[in-house]
Amino acid sequence: MISLFKSCFEFSFKAASAALFGILLLIAFAFTASMGSQEFYGFFRYDYLLFYALIIQVCLLYLKLESWAEAKVIALFHIMAMVMEIFLTHPQIASWQYPQPAILKILTVPLFAGFMYSAVGSFFARSLRLYRVSFEKLPSFFNMICLAMLSYINFMSKFFVADIRLLLFTWSIIIFWKTKINFQLQQHQIKLPMLPVLMILAFFIWIAENISTFYKIWLYPSQVEAWHMVGWGKLGSWYLLLLLSLVLVLKILGKRSTEGGWTLKNDAF
Repeated sequence: MISLFKSCFEFSFKAASAALFGILLLIAFAFTASMGSQEFYGFFRYDYLLFYALIIQVCLLYLKLESWAEAKVIALFHIMAMVMEIFLTHPQIASWQYPQPAILKILTVPLFAGFMYSAVGSFFARSLRLYRVSFEKLPSFFNMICLAMLSYINFMSKFFVADIRLLLFTWSIIIFWKTKINFQLQQHQIKLPMLPVLMILAFFIWIAENISTFYKIWLYPSQVEAWHMVGWGKLGSWYLLLLLSLVLVLKILGKRSTEGGWTLKNDAF
């Protein structure tokens, strides 16, 4: 019983540590909600969230809670996310909107928005290190990168051509069906199938999305008049976005053997 308690505590502590960036952002969303659209000393709520996110990033690096290798991955994901955000919030697309003003923004997107996606990349990067994660029967990087890039493109192309989301889901199930995640707790190696882990993570991000829209960080068109929970269909979008983030992290921070095994590179610590 004591061993089980220690394992649960260790798992929870490491999970919270890995998700630290995202947790701190959610706390800031709640505490800044009262600012609304008011200006304070020349800046608005979204601008202060950008300053806050930058401070978090600097502190993580300074305190060595995050490595430079991890920061590079997160920066790449940030850039890709901003491109997608600019496209999807364009008035002619309007998948969602940022209802409050900002000084520091690109077209319709406040600059802090990319950090919300960076929090996902940060979680993956830090989890791999904290849990000493390795993979078995991982698909080839070519296969994974093709899936990730098509998922990324489909987020935007579906407004002009057929939505291939079901094909992407099927593809991911086929190539990751046998993939196992290995991690360490209390000196014990634990092995889990990868696909259920991704679905659970997508559910937690969906919860974070509901918190974010409740505090009007962004709003979907149906939430403008009155807030309601985000639809369950968004779980699929988060699942594909998680795959994109995970593939980038795995490619840059680790190495895959010819047999499908994957481990962190030494310089990723």
